[in-house]
Amino acid sequence: MNNDNSILLIDPTFDPADAPVCNLLVKVGLDSFSYAIINNKIDKVIAVFNTQECEDGTATLIECLKNHSYLTLRYQEVKVAAYTPNTISIPNELYEEENLALNAQYFTAPHTANLYTHQQPNFGFTTIFGWSKTTDDALKFTDGKKYHENAGLLKISETISGDSLVLDFTVNSFTTLYRVNNQIVFQQCYQIDNAAEFNYYLLLMIKQLAINTNTKIYLAGIVHKADKIYNCIEKYFTDITFLTLSNNLDQQILDDMPAHYYSSLLAINQCV
Repeated sequence: MNNDNSILLIDPTFDPADAPVCNLLVKVGLDSFSYAIINNKIDKVIAVFNTQECEDGTATLIECLKNHSYLTLRYQEVKVAAYTPNTISIPNELYEEENLALNAQYFTAPHTANLYTHQQPNFGFTTIFGWSKTTDDALKFTDGKKYHENAGLLKISETISGDSLVLDFTVNSFTTLYRVNNQIVFQQCYQIDNAAEFNYYLLLMIKQLAINTNTKIYLAGIVHKADKIYNCIEKYFTDITFLTLSNNLDQQILDDMPAHYYSSLLAINQCV
């Protein structure tokens, strides 16, 4: 990790001329920014960039667009997942595309008139979301597919069975999904400054959602067994697993990194 809390891992054999057979995955978090390049021809992760502890993930994207030439290559496909507090999940049996704009009345922050949707057939709901003007404008660098930030995490969760609590961490925030009877019953993103704040939110979820301490816990992102966050989880739960991708991608450039660090970023490639 560099002094600016960023890291760039790239296959030295990557030729930008190969971009047309590659996918670009972009993830704009509340306080982080990352992207990955996947060569579809050889099913290989070519590059991963990640920066943590950003004051604003969108501002970091805007800056990276000026300085990272990889972001502006012509790719086979671009998939972007970005954080917004303006999101609502509608059961598919109640979802009406013609009344899409009516859902914006439930959003809590300023947003543009552009509304986006992402269907979750495995979980039976459709996510409707809207970005701030700054985020919406920043993401106009591509006409690729657009998702809410937790799209990759939801995709990985399709491989999990049984009741579970899924936690995906950056340095100063975490996203959580709670599954009961193979359905998502709760999803949220929280900012945290330290392990004590995380402990507060964890206890809050345990109490308000009546989470049994026998529930399986799956961890992704910037978390490991030696840190205080993991120790907090271990106080209440015993069945803890690090969440990794189940696919055939060659991830050799990540061999020196924990396999779960970039799971939710790389899983965006599986989103449709």
